[in-house]
Amino acid sequence: MKKECFIIADVAQAHDGSLGFAHAFIDAVADTGANCVKFQTHIAAEESTPGEPWRIKFSPQDDTRYEYWQRMEFTDEQWIGLKNHAEEKGLEFMSSPFSFKAFEFLKKIGVKKWKIASGETSNYPLLEKIISTGDEIIVSSGMSKLHELQEVIDLIKKSHNNFSVMQCTSMYPCPPEYVGLNVLDVFKDKFNCPVGLSDHSGTIFPGLAAAAWGAYMIEVHITLSKRMYGPDVSSSLTTEELKQLVEGVRFYDQTLANPVDKDKLADELQSLRDTFQKSVVAKRDIDSGELLSEENLTLKKPGTGIPAAKFNELFGKKAINQIKKDTMLSVEDFK
Repeated sequence: MKKECFIIADVAQAHDGSLGFAHAFIDAVADTGANCVKFQTHIAAEESTPGEPWRIKFSPQDDTRYEYWQRMEFTDEQWIGLKNHAEEKGLEFMSSPFSFKAFEFLKKIGVKKWKIASGETSNYPLLEKIISTGDEIIVSSGMSKLHELQEVIDLIKKSHNNFSVMQCTSMYPCPPEYVGLNVLDVFKDKFNCPVGLSDHSGTIFPGLAAAAWGAYMIEVHITLSKRMYGPDVSSSLTTEELKQLVEGVRFYDQTLANPVDKDKLADELQSLRDTFQKSVVAKRDIDSGELLSEENLTLKKPGTGIPAAKFNELFGKKAINQIKKDTMLSVEDFK
């Protein structure tokens, strides 16, 4: 039986450096029914040089990208508070590390599932540290070629970690022609592992499609409002949209976990079959000795008599009893 699809709500930098917002996101995600709330643990001095270029110059309050990463940092105690809050709300806590120091801290506080960000799949030194934990690993494919992913997967397989691969396209927002749902089958066949979708479209539709396909995991960016500030808002779902996505995914979970046997189902629906199907009845009064034909027979509900499928087989039979109009025929009425 297929397991329930694991749904990750990725806050990333949507908190904009506000601890209060980060906690508010946890409360909002908990109300949606998602499985996990995910952050990103950035330590500017450990992962970037002061000259790191902007992907998009969106922030009027940060002169450099480096300063932006500094503003996204939380203290160790604040991260612990966020993890505790998430777990109190019944959510799994995850955060992607972007440096050795971030990894060591997250390992120390008990993170047990690791999402490898798209830009870190070539960071083998960090990847090897994560693999050494023996924990589950989620590989994002956003900027990788297939042969590069294969090398990462081969490395993970050597240590026998549980792992999955997420189809992801690093566009913000991602247009429908680049979502790449077809890649789910490519990954499943090539890597022989659970696969999922990390979606940046800003809509619920790719996630629902992936769930119908049978995805192991779905990740979406989230925002509290489309009017919020930050680089990922246009590629995010509101928490209300996330709740819709969760409801849809859980619906698909149920359908995929319960394959239907059409014959068995038809037996279970026999009372409805009797109600809606039709039987052979007398179109008018039929005298004893009269031959049965389309002139004196018709088909009407309910379907508890001679079934409509045998209608033509009765033509030419002789009535041995008088049959009143609108009476269902029985085998005793003709020969």
